Amino acid sequence: MSDCASAALISSGGSVDWWCLPRFDSPSVFGRLLDPAAGHWLLAPKDEYTAERDYVEDTLVLRTVFRTESGAVAITDALSLQPGARGHDIGLRSPHALLRRVEGLEGAVTLQTTVSPRFEYGLTVPRWSGDRGSWSAHVGPVALRLTTPVDLHAHGGDLRGGFRVGAGERVGFRLAFTPPYEDDGGPGAEPADAIEDTVAGWRSWSELHRGYQGRHVTQVRRSALVLQGLTYQRTGAVVAAATTSLPEELGGSLNWDYRFAWLRDVSLTLQALWVAACPHEANRFFDWLTAAVGQVGDAPLQIMYGVEGERDLTEHTLDHLAGYRDSRPVRVGNDAWKQRQLDVLGEILFAAHLLREQVTPFSEATQDLLVTLADQAARDWQQPDAGMWESRDQPRDYTSSKVMCWVALDRAIALADDLGDRARPDEWKRARGEVRETVLEQAWSESAGAYAGAFGSDSLDASVLMMPLVGFLPADDPRMLSTIEAVRDRLTDGWLVRRWDGDIAGFLICSFWLVECLALAGKVDEAETWFDHLLDLGNDLGLFAEEVDPASGEQLGNYPQAFSHVGLVNAAWRLTQCTSGQDLDDVQ
Repeated sequence: MSDCASAALISSGGSVDWWCLPRFDSPSVFGRLLDPAAGHWLLAPKDEYTAERDYVEDTLVLRTVFRTESGAVAITDALSLQPGARGHDIGLRSPHALLRRVEGLEGAVTLQTTVSPRFEYGLTVPRWSGDRGSWSAHVGPVALRLTTPVDLHAHGGDLRGGFRVGAGERVGFRLAFTPPYEDDGGPGAEPADAIEDTVAGWRSWSELHRGYQGRHVTQVRRSALVLQGLTYQRTGAVVAAATTSLPEELGGSLNWDYRFAWLRDVSLTLQALWVAACPHEANRFFDWLTAAVGQVGDAPLQIMYGVEGERDLTEHTLDHLAGYRDSRPVRVGNDAWKQRQLDVLGEILFAAHLLREQVTPFSEATQDLLVTLADQAARDWQQPDAGMWESRDQPRDYTSSKVMCWVALDRAIALADDLGDRARPDEWKRARGEVRETVLEQAWSESAGAYAGAFGSDSLDASVLMMPLVGFLPADDPRMLSTIEAVRDRLTDGWLVRRWDGDIAGFLICSFWLVECLALAGKVDEAETWFDHLLDLGNDLGLFAEEVDPASGEQLGNYPQAFSHVGLVNAAWRLTQCTSGQDLDDVQ
């Protein structure tokens, strides 16, 4: 669930196990996802049950049907949108309220609830005050107010209670955040009314984005909703995922905080939203980008920011948390903000070119930024960097980074007439030619029979699949086709593509890139089969994490992952394009 400011994750057993307030990257109030003692909110039948769940159509409002021997109930969960907010205005302001409504469907069911917040990632246990109908807890920088007709009792930092719901009856809960030294604004709207208003808000957004009529419409629209849900609507920044420290390997240490806005992810997300007929977010992104970046000058572009443009995202560990299934350390912050990653230059200019009809005429600040990025690509493309997989060892000449510098120059040349007097298309053309010639010569490995992941290497890397996707080479170019086949034959496990030989798990966006490459190479039936198998790897709600364990099918890494849903949307469009012969403008 999302209110376009923060996100909550609810288990199939009715427990809210993750909610950070008031922003995606704030400390958690419910953090059981990372430690059993870090807080949760259980609302479920007391007796044995089965559960089925899905989102209410065209929304991120969750509905779970629980069935017991005595009857059935539906629990509807939502993060409240601002009352009356519709269309592109949803999420601009958030009540920061978690809504839960129980509806009796058949017979009568006894339910139990335990509201167990633990503030600051589980460091602090609250003291509740209040009585029937209204409870409040205030600890440090967070205050919560719970309103419900259910009779609850405070016990050791928890609120607990039980109640019975018969067919046709409804019971609601509203748990709201407020800054602790301000007026809490009272109880707010009844949960049932607020849920219906939130449903209407999400549907009004979805109604504006129904232009995509290509392949796999249902999955594309669900992914578009997920991407919107990962958008911090006040600024237009898109977080890479809603969580921190969900591991790439169970029990391992590759646990990173993804609740920040990577320029790469935001740019690719905008491209996917455009495919999904959601182009209106572009202007707000470029406004946020220019404000976050400020004056670039000669310094390398910072690759990621906080959702309101914060620059210092220094990483530290939360040693008091056990980690997801004992995967430690738990990290907050991400030191990747200090890295040089040259590919981001190309991703931003790619997005600017793709979305030019929505964002031109460019503001003076955007013109200056795009020109500066093109100049950096022309000047720095020969520099080694950390690559798009954010290697923390020695910088290298990664092929994908060089290719994306070519993209930066290529798209800047195409945009030159819109970039003002500082545009230098002739200089950019010279540099573009140099980049292309160098990549074709130094990235090719005769022994691998493919373009390698880095210059002078024989090791495959799935990031080279981007080459035909950005127009650097056609997919049926003999060497590119050989590369695609090498990745398919040597980096795949089942229907999943690993980033490199020995990678821990299958990386979903790489797997969707392979679908696109196969389709572009004329292997459309194979691409479609591959895509269908990837869809089966999502959870029951159609959500994807970053990676999947090929052996178990278990999703790994932070969740839900913007990158994975971007890959799904773009692969669905590519299949549409290659099976119908339509251009993108015809698909929308």
